[in-house]
Amino acid sequence: MLANYFPVLVFVVIGFAAGILFIALGRILGPNRPDAVKQDSFECGFEAFENARMKFDVRYYLVAILFILFDLEVAFMVPWAVVFKELGTYGFWSMMVFLMILVIGFVYEWKKGALEWE
Repeated sequence: MLANYFPVLVFVVIGFAAGILFIALGRILGPNRPDAVKQDSFECGFEAFENARMKFDVRYYLVAILFILFDLEVAFMVPWAVVFKELGTYGFWSMMVFLMILVIGFVYEWKKGALEWE
């Protein structure tokens, strides 16, 4: 059982080590020139305002939700691709139905103008 998960463990360890290494190298070798604009708080693509209850465009949330939806699509496709040969024809067509439902939803959102930023 351990032999099946050992490559995944090695991959995770190498990923963490590379991430820590690159962050450390960036901190050591990168320029550090802080100023007031860089130190200012920044969120959601908008400047910080005095009033926390200020209204702003809801399309930001719509795009974020669409990103999460299609990101999860990829998360479901990875395990499916790993066991693709064992699933056979039924597994293939099940994923095609899943993808078709997502494509129909994407086309619906596109036609409704959810992806427009005008």
